[in-house]
Amino acid sequence: MIKIIIVDDHAMVRSGLRMLLSGKEDIEVVGEASDGDEGIAAARQLNPDVVLMDLSMPHGKDGLTAASELKTELPGTAVLFLTMHDDDEYLFRAIHAGASGYVLKSAPHEELLTAIRSVAKGDPYLHPNATKRLMKEYTEGLRRGESADLFETLSEREKEVLEMTAKGYANKEIAEQLIISVKTVEAHKSNVMEKLGLKSRPELVKYAVKKGLLQFD
Repeated sequence: MIKIIIVDDHAMVRSGLRMLLSGKEDIEVVGEASDGDEGIAAARQLNPDVVLMDLSMPHGKDGLTAASELKTELPGTAVLFLTMHDDDEYLFRAIHAGASGYVLKSAPHEELLTAIRSVAKGDPYLHPNATKRLMKEYTEGLRRGESADLFETLSEREKEVLEMTAKGYANKEIAEQLIISVKTVEAHKSNVMEKLGLKSRPELVKYAVKKGLLQFD
């Protein structure tokens, strides 16, 4: 029996998922939570096999932070994200946070069940489009001949700007924390993108994930 906790800020979504999953002989919904803090507390108490969690929850702790904490405290519990975000940036952040799986809310019920059973066995699961994009990213990286040495071409300040940008800080926030001007932040960011051959913020985030620069405290 696969024990599951559902973590989503919408009560209707939790109710619908409970109805879907409770009808399966090999799955038992043992708890629910409306945000990351409640999800962590429930997992500590109930020790589930899988935490089925929304990624974006506006109140309380978000899914990424909660996933990172859960993987530290309960490494035997798989975190499966069920989200509306079909987006590379969120996907890579989820993987870095320790998620075992990533499924879209628009996916068929059968795919969700397959994902739950996969991560419960210790196997990772990504929705098909995500798998294709990861393979494409990998093969394109091989063709470009990406080298870890590129990171060393950045100045220490550029590395700081890279990390903070990838974590979602706005230019003004970076400027305030580093005690520099917004224009200087923009210049550093431009230099980082040029040196690393990046063209967009999602690409920057993926690069930061690969380099292990993102930490979810």
